[in-house]
Amino acid sequence: MLTIRRAAERGHANHGWLDSFHTFSFANYYDPAHMGFGALRVINDDRIAAGRGFGTHGHRDMEIITYVLDGAIAHKDSMGSGSEIQPGNVQRMSAGRGVMHSEFNPRPDAETHMLQIWIEPNVTGIAPEYEERAFSDEQKRGRLQALVTGDGADGSMTIHQDARLYAGLFDGDESASLPLAAGRRAWVHVARGSVTVNGAALNAGDAVAITDAASVEVAGGKDAEVLVFDLA
Repeated sequence: MLTIRRAAERGHANHGWLDSFHTFSFANYYDPAHMGFGALRVINDDRIAAGRGFGTHGHRDMEIITYVLDGAIAHKDSMGSGSEIQPGNVQRMSAGRGVMHSEFNPRPDAETHMLQIWIEPNVTGIAPEYEERAFSDEQKRGRLQALVTGDGADGSMTIHQDARLYAGLFDGDESASLPLAAGRRAWVHVARGSVTVNGAALNAGDAVAITDAASVEVAGGKDAEVLVFDLA
Protein backbone atom coordinates (compact mmCIF):
# COMPACT_ATOMS: atom_id res chain seq x y z
CA MET A 1 0.00 0.00 0.00
CA LEU A 2 1.22 3.50 -0.88
CA THR A 3 0.30 6.68 1.01
CA ILE A 4 1.64 9.82 -0.64
CA ARG A 5 2.57 12.91 1.37
CA ARG A 6 2.89 15.86 -1.02
CA ALA A 7 5.41 18.62 -0.41
CA ALA A 8 2.69 21.27 -0.13
CA GLU A 9 0.92 19.29 2.62
CA ARG A 10 3.85 19.61 5.03
CA GLY A 11 4.02 22.02 7.91
CA HIS A 12 5.82 25.28 7.10
CA ALA A 13 7.59 27.89 9.20
CA ASN A 14 9.45 30.88 7.79
CA HIS A 15 11.53 32.71 10.39
CA GLY A 16 13.30 34.93 7.88
CA TRP A 17 16.74 33.42 8.42
CA LEU A 18 15.23 29.91 8.40
CA ASP A 19 12.66 28.60 5.94
CA SER A 20 11.62 25.13 7.08
CA PHE A 21 9.16 22.49 5.91
CA HIS A 22 8.17 19.79 8.42
CA THR A 23 7.18 16.34 7.15
CA PHE A 24 6.03 15.40 10.67
CA SER A 25 4.78 17.39 13.66
CA PHE A 26 7.52 19.66 14.95
CA ALA A 27 7.70 22.78 17.14
CA ASN A 28 4.57 24.88 16.50
CA TYR A 29 3.37 22.60 13.71
CA TYR A 30 1.13 19.91 15.16
CA ASP A 31 -0.77 17.34 13.10
CA PRO A 32 -1.94 14.24 14.97
CA ALA A 33 -2.11 12.36 11.65
CA HIS A 34 1.61 12.96 11.07
CA MET A 35 3.49 12.34 14.31
CA GLY A 36 6.11 10.14 12.64
CA PHE A 37 6.39 6.82 10.85
CA GLY A 38 7.67 3.95 12.94
CA ALA A 39 10.86 5.12 14.63
CA LEU A 40 11.20 7.97 12.11
CA ARG A 41 10.16 11.10 13.99
CA VAL A 42 11.42 14.18 12.09
CA ILE A 43 12.34 15.21 8.56
CA ASN A 44 12.86 18.96 8.43
CA ASP A 45 13.68 20.46 5.04
CA ASP A 46 15.65 23.55 6.09
CA ARG A 47 17.03 26.52 4.15
CA ILE A 48 19.33 28.64 6.32
CA ALA A 49 20.37 32.15 5.34
CA ALA A 50 24.04 33.05 4.91
CA GLY A 51 25.83 33.51 8.23
CA ARG A 52 22.82 32.42 10.32
CA GLY A 53 21.94 29.27 12.20
CA PHE A 54 20.83 27.51 15.36
CA GLY A 55 22.53 28.71 18.55
CA THR A 56 23.62 26.30 21.25
CA HIS A 57 20.75 24.08 22.32
CA GLY A 58 20.29 20.63 23.82
CA HIS A 59 19.00 17.20 22.78
CA ARG A 60 18.69 13.87 24.52
CA ASP A 61 17.72 10.31 23.60
CA MET A 62 17.46 10.87 19.85
CA GLU A 63 19.43 9.73 16.79
CA ILE A 64 20.02 12.90 14.75
CA ILE A 65 21.16 12.77 11.12
CA THR A 66 22.20 15.83 9.09
CA TYR A 67 22.14 15.55 5.29
CA VAL A 68 23.38 18.65 3.44
CA LEU A 69 22.07 19.21 -0.09
CA ASP A 70 23.66 22.59 -0.88
CA GLY A 71 26.05 24.87 0.97
CA ALA A 72 27.51 23.82 4.30
CA ILE A 73 26.70 23.60 8.01
CA ALA A 74 29.24 24.23 10.78
CA HIS A 75 28.66 21.96 13.76
CA LYS A 76 30.06 22.29 17.30
CA ASP A 77 29.01 20.28 20.36
CA SER A 78 29.69 19.63 24.02
CA MET A 79 31.55 16.40 23.13
CA GLY A 80 34.27 18.52 21.55
CA SER A 81 33.25 17.61 18.00
CA GLY A 82 33.44 20.32 15.38
CA SER A 83 33.29 20.16 11.61
CA GLU A 84 31.93 21.79 8.48
CA ILE A 85 29.49 19.39 6.86
CA GLN A 86 29.19 19.71 3.08
CA PRO A 87 27.18 17.87 0.42
CA GLY A 88 28.25 14.23 0.36
CA ASN A 89 29.15 14.20 4.04
CA VAL A 90 26.55 12.80 6.43
CA GLN A 91 26.57 13.41 10.17
CA ARG A 92 24.96 11.21 12.78
CA MET A 93 24.77 12.18 16.43
CA SER A 94 23.38 9.98 19.19
CA ALA A 95 22.21 12.51 21.76
CA GLY A 96 22.02 9.86 24.49
CA ARG A 97 21.76 11.22 28.02
CA GLY A 98 22.30 14.76 26.75
CA VAL A 99 24.36 16.87 24.36
CA MET A 100 24.56 20.57 23.56
CA HIS A 101 25.34 21.70 20.03
CA SER A 102 25.09 24.55 17.54
CA GLU A 103 24.68 24.59 13.76
CA PHE A 104 25.47 27.58 11.56
CA ASN A 105 25.73 28.35 7.89
CA PRO A 106 29.39 29.43 7.62
CA ARG A 107 29.03 30.91 4.14
CA PRO A 108 28.77 34.73 4.06
CA ASP A 109 26.96 34.86 0.72
CA ALA A 110 25.15 31.56 0.11
CA GLU A 111 22.12 29.77 1.54
CA THR A 112 22.44 26.29 3.05
CA HIS A 113 19.86 23.65 2.16
CA MET A 114 19.80 20.59 4.42
CA LEU A 115 17.62 17.85 5.82
CA GLN A 116 17.53 17.33 9.57
CA ILE A 117 16.35 13.82 10.46
CA TRP A 118 15.47 12.40 13.87
CA ILE A 119 15.04 8.71 14.59
CA GLU A 120 13.90 7.51 18.00
CA PRO A 121 16.51 5.19 19.59
CA ASN A 122 15.93 1.73 21.03
CA VAL A 123 18.08 2.57 24.08
CA THR A 124 18.09 5.63 26.32
CA GLY A 125 20.54 7.25 28.69
CA ILE A 126 23.68 6.18 26.82
CA ALA A 127 26.80 8.30 26.40
CA PRO A 128 26.40 10.70 23.48
CA GLU A 129 28.21 9.86 20.23
CA TYR A 130 29.26 11.73 17.09
CA GLU A 131 30.25 10.42 13.67
CA GLU A 132 30.64 11.86 10.18
CA ARG A 133 31.29 10.05 6.92
CA ALA A 134 31.62 10.97 3.25
CA PHE A 135 29.52 9.22 0.60
CA SER A 136 30.46 10.08 -2.96
CA ASP A 137 28.05 10.62 -5.84
CA GLU A 138 29.54 7.50 -7.43
CA GLN A 139 28.43 5.43 -4.42
CA LYS A 140 24.86 6.72 -4.78
CA ARG A 141 24.56 6.90 -8.57
CA GLY A 142 21.83 4.56 -9.81
CA ARG A 143 21.72 2.62 -6.54
CA LEU A 144 20.69 2.94 -2.90
CA GLN A 145 23.73 3.43 -0.68
CA ALA A 146 23.31 2.67 3.03
CA LEU A 147 24.16 5.76 5.11
CA VAL A 148 23.13 4.70 8.62
CA THR A 149 21.94 1.32 9.86
CA GLY A 150 21.54 -0.56 13.10
CA ASP A 151 24.46 -2.86 12.26
CA GLY A 152 26.92 -0.79 10.23
CA ALA A 153 26.29 -2.76 7.03
CA ASP A 154 27.61 -1.73 3.60
CA GLY A 155 30.00 0.89 4.96
CA SER A 156 27.26 2.74 6.86
CA MET A 157 27.41 4.51 10.19
CA THR A 158 25.70 2.80 13.13
CA ILE A 159 22.66 4.14 14.96
CA HIS A 160 20.84 2.78 17.99
CA GLN A 161 17.70 1.55 16.22
CA ASP A 162 16.57 -1.20 13.87
CA ALA A 163 16.33 1.27 11.00
CA ARG A 164 18.22 1.79 7.76
CA LEU A 165 18.62 4.98 5.79
CA TYR A 166 19.70 4.84 2.14
CA ALA A 167 20.39 7.59 -0.41
CA GLY A 168 20.44 7.38 -4.18
CA LEU A 169 20.87 9.56 -7.26
CA PHE A 170 18.71 8.71 -10.27
CA ASP A 171 18.48 10.10 -13.77
CA GLY A 172 17.27 8.68 -17.07
CA ASP A 173 17.21 4.89 -17.17
CA GLU A 174 18.83 4.40 -13.74
CA SER A 175 16.80 2.33 -11.30
CA ALA A 176 17.14 0.44 -8.03
CA SER A 177 15.21 -2.14 -6.04
CA LEU A 178 15.34 -2.48 -2.26
CA PRO A 179 13.78 -5.67 -0.83
CA LEU A 180 11.65 -5.24 2.28
CA ALA A 181 11.60 -8.09 4.77
CA ALA A 182 8.22 -9.37 5.95
CA GLY A 183 6.65 -6.97 8.43
CA ARG A 184 8.87 -4.02 7.51
CA ARG A 185 7.83 -0.77 5.89
CA ALA A 186 9.50 2.10 4.08
CA TRP A 187 9.34 5.86 3.90
CA VAL A 188 10.74 7.48 0.75
CA HIS A 189 11.56 11.20 0.66
CA VAL A 190 12.46 12.98 -2.58
CA ALA A 191 15.10 15.56 -1.70
CA ARG A 192 15.26 17.03 -5.20
CA GLY A 193 14.24 16.34 -8.77
CA SER A 194 11.48 13.94 -9.74
CA VAL A 195 11.22 10.15 -9.68
CA THR A 196 8.80 7.24 -9.71
CA VAL A 197 8.59 5.07 -6.58
CA ASN A 198 6.56 1.85 -6.82
CA GLY A 199 4.69 3.42 -9.73
CA ALA A 200 3.91 6.71 -7.96
CA ALA A 201 5.23 9.92 -9.55
CA LEU A 202 6.95 12.12 -6.95
CA ASN A 203 8.60 15.53 -7.05
CA ALA A 204 10.98 17.39 -4.75
CA GLY A 205 9.64 17.47 -1.20
CA ASP A 206 7.11 14.69 -1.83
CA ALA A 207 7.23 11.47 0.17
CA VAL A 208 5.50 8.12 0.17
CA ALA A 209 4.83 5.60 2.94
CA ILE A 210 5.09 2.00 1.72
CA THR A 211 3.51 -0.83 3.69
CA ASP A 212 2.69 -4.46 2.88
CA ALA A 213 5.08 -4.46 -0.07
CA ALA A 214 7.92 -6.79 -1.01
CA SER A 215 10.25 -4.02 -2.17
CA VAL A 216 10.88 -0.36 -2.89
CA GLU A 217 11.27 0.27 -6.62
CA VAL A 218 12.91 3.52 -7.73
CA ALA A 219 12.97 4.47 -11.43
CA GLY A 220 12.27 7.22 -13.94
CA GLY A 221 14.40 9.80 -12.20
CA LYS A 222 15.08 13.29 -13.48
CA ASP A 223 18.01 14.79 -11.55
CA ALA A 224 16.57 13.01 -8.49
CA GLU A 225 18.10 12.61 -5.04
CA VAL A 226 16.13 10.19 -2.90
CA LEU A 227 16.27 9.06 0.73
CA VAL A 228 14.76 5.68 1.64
CA PHE A 229 14.06 4.59 5.22
CA ASP A 230 13.63 0.85 5.90
CA LEU A 231 11.79 0.59 9.22
CA ALA A 232 10.38 -2.06 11.52
